[in-house]
Amino acid sequence: MMNKMNSLIRSEEGQGMTEYIIIVALIAIAAIGVITVFGNNLRILFSNSANALAGQETSTTAGKSGLTATKKTLANFGGNQGQSDSLD
Repeated sequence: MMNKMNSLIRSEEGQGMTEYIIIVALIAIAAIGVITVFGNNLRILFSNSANALAGQETSTTAGKSGLTATKKTLANFGGNQGQSDSLD
């Protein structure tokens, strides 16, 4: 009887699954935090990318951050407006 009790106490069959659940929960919490902080900027970035690929001009400001994307088309999408391409 005592051997059976000891074997039940020392059993680690569910330990691996519990560790995986904890890791998945931490990743989910981190993803929710990142989306909460950067969600609006990411939405504007993908919107401007889609509009530029469609050939439309875009002009959007990202709320508090002050990021501005102006008149991006497929022709000038890769360049930074107002900055030179050369390294002085």
